[in-house]
Amino acid sequence: MSIAHDLIPPQPAPPAPPRAFTLERLAGIVFMGVWLAAIIAAGFSMVEGFSGDKFARYAPKLLSGLMITLELVAVSIILGAILSLPIAFARMSSNRLLSTLSYGYVYLFRGTPLIAQLFLVYYGFGSFKSFWEGLGLWWFFREAYYCAILSFALNTAAYQAEILRGAIESVARGQVEACHALGLNRFHAYRKVILPQAIIVALRPYGNEIILMIKASAIVSIVTVLDVMGETRRAFSRTFDYQIYIWAAVIYLVIVEALRNLWNWLEARLTRHLKR
Repeated sequence: MSIAHDLIPPQPAPPAPPRAFTLERLAGIVFMGVWLAAIIAAGFSMVEGFSGDKFARYAPKLLSGLMITLELVAVSIILGAILSLPIAFARMSSNRLLSTLSYGYVYLFRGTPLIAQLFLVYYGFGSFKSFWEGLGLWWFFREAYYCAILSFALNTAAYQAEILRGAIESVARGQVEACHALGLNRFHAYRKVILPQAIIVALRPYGNEIILMIKASAIVSIVTVLDVMGETRRAFSRTFDYQIYIWAAVIYLVIVEALRNLWNWLEARLTRHLKR
């Protein structure tokens, strides 16, 4: 029986086989080339057609619209988060009535377009002027801004309720049993143990929901709210310069990118104890 005295030196990994140049790769290259050419052409067009007078005149209005957009989304998200708590717990309830009603709410608002919900609130509820005047609520339903907040809050509450429900149900059953063993009541068990873990799970979906709400908020310009898109449409109707829409697109892109980086930092901060 022979014995090897020298070890075989480490060998490099075998080279990966070359990828075949398929029709799909060719189509992808052509598609990306077209998009790159379009972006370059748009950039040259913006530089050549840039008007300092228009920028000085309409940039402050776009910034004013930006404040309206951020305020609208922030208020809607906060109200939706408050409303999503009872809806999420009703979805998990053993009571068939509560579970069915909450399921119907979530199904309705997630299954219909947000713009249809906005129109129903603004044009539908707004058609009952005498009824709302009798209740003293006409001041609310006559304003497009308040109707947008209501429709956005109801819509995002349905999505946030499902996010929260899924996050809570992802917490291990043993955590709940440990709370019972320690004598914690239901309220303290959720506040001290379950919800802190669920929020970490739900953090990324919450960020996606906020980003989607920011982009969806552009529809409020249809009901005369002068947000970013509303100011953009008004500026375009006076100048017929398409670059106004490019400015608006850049504003939305900056908001989304800033929020994405903020959410990445927040997620890394809250989950630093989970990293090895």
